[in-house]
Parts: sequence; structure tokens; C-alpha cells
Amino acid sequence: MSSLWWPGDHRAGSAMLDQSLLEQLVEVEHAWLGALVRVGAAPGGCLDADVRAVLPDLDRDELAVAAEAGGNPVIPLVGRLRELLPEPAATWVHRGLTSQDVLDTATVLCARDTVRRVRVEVAGQVRALVDLADTHRHTPMLARTLTQPAVPSTLGAKVAGWLHGVLDADDALAALRWPVQLGGAGGTLASLVELAGRPGARRLRADLAHALDLESAAPWHTRRTPMVRAGEAAAAATAAWGRIANDVLVLGRPEVGELRDGSAGGSSAMPHKANPTLAVLVRRAALAAPGELSSLHLASAEQVDERADGGWHLEWHPLALLLRRTLVASCHTGDLLRGLVVDTERMAARLAEVEHQVRAEQRSLAALGGREPAPTYVGLADDLVDEALERARPHLRTDHPTPHEEHL
Repeated sequence: MSSLWWPGDHRAGSAMLDQSLLEQLVEVEHAWLGALVRVGAAPGGCLDADVRAVLPDLDRDELAVAAEAGGNPVIPLVGRLRELLPEPAATWVHRGLTSQDVLDTATVLCARDTVRRVRVEVAGQVRALVDLADTHRHTPMLARTLTQPAVPSTLGAKVAGWLHGVLDADDALAALRWPVQLGGAGGTLASLVELAGRPGARRLRADLAHALDLESAAPWHTRRTPMVRAGEAAAAATAAWGRIANDVLVLGRPEVGELRDGSAGGSSAMPHKANPTLAVLVRRAALAAPGELSSLHLASAEQVDERADGGWHLEWHPLALLLRRTLVASCHTGDLLRGLVVDTERMAARLAEVEHQVRAEQRSLAALGGREPAPTYVGLADDLVDEALERARPHLRTDHPTPHEEHL
């Protein structure tokens, strides 16, 4: 897939797109039918039919149009499944569920798959940042605060800050929980008890979660914490990447020239330009994410009764958009870091131009202590690099080991 509206969208593949949602909706219905049989609520003959086998016969566009009538795609999907499946599966498919159970659970499955892909990209970013921080731990550069020259620093210290931000984001992504949604029409699970009795209803809850490799959870029809937290983690990740992109954009201006986005995008009108395209696209995602996240918070705040009228429906599109764009941005950030060009000579020259001014604080502190200023004024920059590299160890090990890991 690709989009003219969002350059780079193709990098996300099918993540959070309609086809992926349809596949997961069918997967939930398949898992539920199996659970009904296993607890003895539905006849064993239901398993003679594989609900997933009818996927090729489902017209996604037709279901999308039909979804308007009931406000969600599960209603027409269930109708179509009952047309396509043989008996007794046709009779028993979806029994005991409500449409929100299926759509929420399918959304969780889509979101989990997307976040897993993002974390694979993050592992690559961590490796790239570890290499950059270690390589440039003693590379002198100018630290800037409020856009102005401040004190001497090192590129390694700056990259260590980037690395901590990415690790913070990965921690938030790793902490996400993926609960099954199962509550029935009013969130009381009454339909499950009617079908299977109390012990059977309890087994159904555990069985469905196990079949889908999700957490068993209390119904969260109007408690939208799982979706909000997924959106918050995604927005935090784009913010961490946006912070890196901002530095690359500022330090890559020709009048500064200390870093350069190696993507060297072109211009349609000016052949001499080498636009920092990857950094621009990463920054774009970071700027867009808060707006998408605000819709999730609004949707959560608009929940009412046992199932909401509009708040739930609002949530779907911004969540899908935010997670998909986060995956795209994760790919762009990895490429940006791996292709980053560092001009160490320019960094040293820029620092030398203002070195007398940016050591003013050092001179005043040395005078206060009655001693001569030290030869350098980068504090514990080397320690900060080491601390970031040490923190990165377990994040590196969550993916494939790298030669650099031995150095750590």
C-alpha cells in the first residue's frame, strides 16, 4: 500500500489497514466458535467449518458500505459469515458476543502486531545510537540552550540524550498490555452464562484469551485505557524521534553544518538543494501525533453508560492512523540514524569560534574556588555516555545480538 497524502506510508505495509482489520475480525469469530465448542456450549460439528476459510469470499468494500447501517463493520460481517458457513457453524458463529467485543479485540490484535514491528525498528535505532554515542564520546561540539551557544560538550553526550529518549519510548511500548474484550451486550457476560452456565462462562473467558494469546480482562467497553495507552506510547515514540530530527535539521543548516541527513532529498525547482527529507518526515510524524492522540483522549472522555454512543466510534480512525504513522516514522528514524553524516571538523571549528565565551561559567567557578580552570569543561559527559550504553544492553538483547554488544 502507499499514499500520496503521506510519503513513506508504503513502509507500513498492511498494518492497521482495512484488510488487516477484516482478517482479525474473522480470527476473533473463529477463536470464539472454537471456544464455544470446547466448553460444550456449541455442537462439535461447528469445527467442521473453518471460519477463516471464508475470507476470500468476503468483499471488504461491500462490508464497509454495509457498516454504515449499523455503525460498525461487525454487523454485516456476521451476516455474511452466516450466509457462507455451513450448519451448525452458521447458527453458532458470534453467539454470545456483541459487536464491540469483536471489533475491540480485533483492534487489539492489529495494534499489537503493529507495535511489535515498531519495536523491531526501535532495536535497530538503539544499535545505531549506541555506535554513534560510543564512536563520538570525545568528539567536541558546542552545546546550545535557547538557541544560543552555552558551554562545551561532546557529540557523544548529545547522542546519549537521544538514546535515553528512544529507550524511554521502547519501555512504554514494551509495557503495553493487550487485553481481550469480552462483555456481551451490556458488559455483564450474561449471554455467556446463558449459553454455558457459570463455570462454562468462566472457562469461555479464559479460553478466548488463550486462543488469541491475549490477556483475560474485565470488560472495558467504556474504559478505554488499553487504546489510550497504546496511543500515548506511540505519540511518545514519535516525540523521541522528533527530538532527534529537530537536532539534525537545526545542526544541518548550511550556516551550522555539523550534522547532515544522508538521505539528500532533491528539489523540483532547485538542483543545488539536498533537502534533509528523512528528518523532515520524522518531524512531520512527531507534529501530527498529538492531534491524533487528543482524539483518543476525547473518545475516552466521551464514554457513557455500558456502551457509548459515538465516543467508541470516534476512536477507531485516529488510533489506526497514529499507529500506522508511528510505524512509518520508526522506519524513517532508523534510516536517518544509520545514514547520519557527522562533520567533526565543523563541530570543532564552531566550538573554537566561541570557546572563550562559552567557558565564562568555568572561569567564574574556578575563581570562586581559588584555582585555575581545568583544561576541559565537559563535566561527566563520558560517564553519561557509559550510562546510556549500559541502559541499552537489555534493549539490544531483545532483538538479535550484535558485534557491538560485546564491547558494551
